[in-house]
Amino acid sequence: MVTTKDAEVRIALPEPDREGGIPLERVLSGRRSVRDFKDCALSGAELGQVLWAAQGASNPAGLRTAPSAGALYPLELYAIVRASSEVEAGIYHYLPHRHGIELLVKGDFRAEFAAAALMQEWTKQGSLILVVAAVYSRTVVKYGERGRRYVAIEAGHAVQNVCLQAVALGLGTTEVGAFHDEAVARLIRLPADQEPVTSVVVGHPV
Repeated sequence: MVTTKDAEVRIALPEPDREGGIPLERVLSGRRSVRDFKDCALSGAELGQVLWAAQGASNPAGLRTAPSAGALYPLELYAIVRASSEVEAGIYHYLPHRHGIELLVKGDFRAEFAAAALMQEWTKQGSLILVVAAVYSRTVVKYGERGRRYVAIEAGHAVQNVCLQAVALGLGTTEVGAFHDEAVARLIRLPADQEPVTSVVVGHPV
């Protein structure tokens, strides 16, 4: 295992597709939870599109694809990635305004996530495990304790975006909310002010 210093490895992702070509109604009809994935990685374009769908900047002012109470954007995305020809295996932090990722630690940590997720072995098959974390203070400072509810709502928006985007790309997903918070936080190297909220496993369905 090799840990990067100050997340010094940054990778620009391919520009997201903002047009698509599949009717929303077909995407909604096709969304199902998938727990059986092919033994292959996501392409760089697929990885970038999924991350953009969750929290990408969607206009020049920096507003994002998922709504946020007060546009305070408390969510942070962490990608546990299987190795591909374009992106090496590791844990990455998504940078919405750059549409890029920064490498936090090298290695394939899908098995460690499965252990933290109450031994849900199927999660190891995913090409991408996306962990949604939150800095609650960003929202609570304006809305008080009610802000914690707003953060949960926002995380739901982000994950639904991922699930629908995945259908449009021919990918499968399942959200995973059952995990040990402390174990996941350690695994993805969360700063002290962040907490894991939920996660979603993404891959090519069998």
